[in-house]
Amino acid sequence: MKHLLSALVVMTLFISCTKDKTAPAIDYTAKNEQEIINYIAKNNLTAQRTSDGLYYVINTQGTGMQPTAASNVTVAYKGYFTSGTVFDQSPSAGISFGLNNVIKGWTEGIPYFKAGGSGILLIPSSLGYGSSDYSGIPGGSVLIFDVNLISVN
Repeated sequence: MKHLLSALVVMTLFISCTKDKTAPAIDYTAKNEQEIINYIAKNNLTAQRTSDGLYYVINTQGTGMQPTAASNVTVAYKGYFTSGTVFDQSPSAGISFGLNNVIKGWTEGIPYFKAGGSGILLIPSSLGYGSSDYSGIPGGSVLIFDVNLISVN
């Protein structure tokens, strides 16, 4: 009986500490769009916009193979907010991963480059981590990535 009571107390604590999955997500679409447009103007970028709200800049198209949304790629990158604060960076040799295992902005954006290409992905929160905080990234954040597509594996 004592163990059952302990288990119930632990379960109650665990359940009370979990995030409410029924809370409605906040729609950051308009705010993100304006933040990206302002960033593009401030930095004199020439960017293309997709129907999903992803913006991308191709600095170097590349001459190698072009990945698909299901490809495994090696990419060197730096991720930062519009403020310039870096939240993630790969080693210069890059890291390899499947494009079907990353945020939607990468799955959609990396295929615009060919191997050897480089540029910038400007990702609204709807194609990133949404309205929830994630690993030090505040919910609703626009994510910017300088990317260098090293190879399509």
